[in-house]
Amino acid sequence: MGAIFSEAFFLTKKGEANDAFDLRKFELNLPVGTEVLIEVESFGLNYADVMARKGLYREAPAFPCIVGYEVVGKIAHVGPDADQSKLGKRVVAFCRFGGYAKHVITNDHATVDIGTQSAEELLALCTQAVTAFYMAEYLVPVHKVDTVLIHAAAGGVGTMLIQLAKLKGARVIAKVGRQEKEGLVKKLGADIVVNYNTSDYQEQIKKALNGERIDISYNPVAGSTFKKDFALLGSGGRMVLFGGSELSNGKWGMLSKLNFLRKMGLIIPIGLMMRSKNILGVNLLKIADNKPKVLEFCMQSVVNLYSEGKIKPQIGCVYKATQLAEAHSALERGETTGKLIVNW
Repeated sequence: MGAIFSEAFFLTKKGEANDAFDLRKFELNLPVGTEVLIEVESFGLNYADVMARKGLYREAPAFPCIVGYEVVGKIAHVGPDADQSKLGKRVVAFCRFGGYAKHVITNDHATVDIGTQSAEELLALCTQAVTAFYMAEYLVPVHKVDTVLIHAAAGGVGTMLIQLAKLKGARVIAKVGRQEKEGLVKKLGADIVVNYNTSDYQEQIKKALNGERIDISYNPVAGSTFKKDFALLGSGGRMVLFGGSELSNGKWGMLSKLNFLRKMGLIIPIGLMMRSKNILGVNLLKIADNKPKVLEFCMQSVVNLYSEGKIKPQIGCVYKATQLAEAHSALERGETTGKLIVNW
C-alpha cells in the first residue's frame, strides 16, 4: 500500500477561527478499492464547518481533524476497483471530511469530471447545490402551485433553492438578515423578501400572503423558527430541516442545547396526520454514506443544469489559504452571500 505526504488545516480545538486551525503536514495512504486520491486546487466552506469548530456538530471527527466536504482538483491515484479512466481527470468531488487539505481521498462515485470549467462555481455546486437539488427535486419536489419559504436565502444553499424553485414556476419567499442581501435574492427571482432584523418575519409573511399559507419551508435554522414555520404551513405543507444554525449562537453549553430543543417543542406524529403536515430532516452525510447512488445522481444532475445554463452558482468571496480564519469568521457572522472558496 504506499503513502504520500501532504499538508492540511487541522481543526485542533473549539474556539475562534484564529486559534482553532493549525497548518500541518500529514501522511496519507494511497487509495484502495473504489477510492481515488485528488490533488486539491480549491476547497469550499460550509456552515457545518463552523458548527464543527464550535464543537456543535456531532458527525465531525474528534480533534485534531480535517473538516471540509468538497474540493476541485486532479485525480492523481485510483484504487484497483475504481474507474481507471478517471486517472488524471480534473473533477469536483464530495468528500466525507478531509477537504481542507492539499490531497484528499474519496470514492470515485463522488466525483464528476469538469474539464476546464470554473473551480469557484463548481464548488458551489457540490455541497450547496447538491443539498438544494436533493431537497427540492428528489425529496420534496417543488411544483408551480407552491409557495416556498427559503431561510438564509442569500447563502449558498438558499440561492440554489431560489433558482430551482423558480425553474418550476413556484412563488418564492426569501428570508434574509441584511438589507444588502435583498437585491441579490430579488435578482435571482424571489417574489417576496422578508428581513428578519427589521420585524418578526412570521408577521411579515402573514401580511404578504393575506391569509394564504406556505407549502414548503426550507429551514437550516431550526430553534425558534421551527414553531413559526410550522404555524405558517398549510394543509399538505412540508417543512425540511437541514441544519441548526441557531444553536451555534448559544454560549451556555448544555443549557443552550436544552433551550434550543425547548424552542422547537414536542411534535406528536398523530398530530401531523390530522393536520396533514410533514416534517423532514436532511443530513447529506448520511445520504453520502448510505445512498451513494442518490448522491451521484444529484451531483451529476446539478452539473448538467449548470452546463445547460439553467442555474448560476453565486460566489460570495474567494480567499487565499492564508485567509482561512478570516473566511471562517465571515461565514460565522453571516456577513457573506453565496459560496466561500479557498484556493491553495
